[in-house]
Amino acid sequence: MNRHHWWRDAVIYQVYVRSFLDSTGDGIGDLAGVRAGLPYLRKLGVDGIWLSPFYPSPQHDHGYDVADYRDVDPVYGDLDEFDRLVASAHRLGIRVLLDIVPNHCSSEHPWFREALAAAPGSPERARFHFADGRGPDGGEPPNNWHAMFGGPAWTRVTEADGRPGQWYLHMFTPEQPDWNWRNPEVAGEFDRVLRFWLDRGVDGFRIDVAAGLFKHPGLPDSPDPEADARTRDSVNPLAWNQPEVHDVWRHWRAVCEEYTARDGRERLLVGEVSVPSAREHAKYVRPDELHQAFFFDLLGAPWDADAFRKVISEAMQDIAGTGSTVTWVLNNHDQVRTVTRYGEPAEGSGLGAARARAAALLMLALPGAAYIYQGEELGLPEVVDLPDDVLTDPIFRRTGSRARIRDGCRVPLPWSGQASPFGFTSGDEGAKPWLPQPDYFAEYATHRALADTRSSWHLYRDGLQLRSALHQLGEGTLRWLDTQPGVLAFARGDDLVCAVNFGTAPVPAPVPGTPLLASGPCPPGELPGSTAAWWIDGS
Repeated sequence: MNRHHWWRDAVIYQVYVRSFLDSTGDGIGDLAGVRAGLPYLRKLGVDGIWLSPFYPSPQHDHGYDVADYRDVDPVYGDLDEFDRLVASAHRLGIRVLLDIVPNHCSSEHPWFREALAAAPGSPERARFHFADGRGPDGGEPPNNWHAMFGGPAWTRVTEADGRPGQWYLHMFTPEQPDWNWRNPEVAGEFDRVLRFWLDRGVDGFRIDVAAGLFKHPGLPDSPDPEADARTRDSVNPLAWNQPEVHDVWRHWRAVCEEYTARDGRERLLVGEVSVPSAREHAKYVRPDELHQAFFFDLLGAPWDADAFRKVISEAMQDIAGTGSTVTWVLNNHDQVRTVTRYGEPAEGSGLGAARARAAALLMLALPGAAYIYQGEELGLPEVVDLPDDVLTDPIFRRTGSRARIRDGCRVPLPWSGQASPFGFTSGDEGAKPWLPQPDYFAEYATHRALADTRSSWHLYRDGLQLRSALHQLGEGTLRWLDTQPGVLAFARGDDLVCAVNFGTAPVPAPVPGTPLLASGPCPPGELPGSTAAWWIDGS
């Protein structure tokens, strides 16, 4: 039998560093705060953490605009503090993944500053996508591409002699110029970046925009410019999912395998892969490419039994068929939280919370790996009423619209107390979190969650413990069971059954007896609405 690969059924906790825990009193979370929170995460039972970017950055997109890939921004700490964090995590049996951003950098990155100072056609500009504009005076962008965060994907520069000059490509914001991965200098630089952090003991990387990197070499117009105008959709086939990107992941996998061969510790690559289908997704997790890629179709599915069954079945067929395991996710730092996403305003807030708990139990029962976004285990809802003047999301700055902004899921965590900052910051009473916390966060503070055995925290903790004890939950397959409409049920191995009632009325349980674990009150022989449960068949 092959040895177990830890990442195949791992549960990783996403730490949005800026909002996790502040150790300095400036209202911004930091690496020392993450280190202080490790015992909490150990008690929850996760296998590892993924840290959002903490590199030096002007913070136009909160660290996804990287100015230096081999250092720590002073607002988050320094390299010594990072080393202490990794050492502390490893002592607790928690692996550490870093967020790496290879598609674009900051406009303050030294290489981009050199490119701006250099002439058209220079080696410095060849590291990025610089091009002459269209029209008699070059005053129009080189093509019709749109940026993911709104507006055109091109910005014109002023040349050294003061005249309007070339344009550069940025698929997100002007402060995030895209690297030109057809230039071998770029690949060489990221080799050095990977090795810098691997040498410091990290256990792998979450790769931002993993379907990006390469653009069509001719930079032609997109065939569907209207579709391109939609923000945050990877709909431009000329800018995303180019075949050459797979060569990069094969090389990065080889680098990780090189380190594993030295000490036996497997390093993990998990990609943010936004592609049109599970079949395309599967290409990224072939045996010599990424170990994992987030399967966003479950996150995007509406609260509907047929929709969930469809995306789960497609993932099991197309992704697990590669020999990899599916990487499930319901929440992250870019999406509306499930409590709010699944809710229906006319039904009150309780319905969304019940559905979110049920979806979590379903996810933890599925074969493969799972990622939990900080605060998900507390049952936090989206903060939907942040005032315009505190919003920081570049989507809002570039579009003027609150649609699809991400600040509401990034509000700092509540830890204790009855009023903001809820223990998030250790500073004096005047210290304010970087985004305001609503008063109702008191209900979700971790100290209350740990004390209440009915809380979402205990559901996640119990689910993780059972998942670990019932080894069949991590690997393997599932077998769908016949159910009435609106109910999803499947068996894992010989004994375990998971069922979810997507409706609101109770239905007969698929297994007699008291469930092993349930997302809400669940009498024997019955599965209430908006509830998930696990049974050992025959118990």
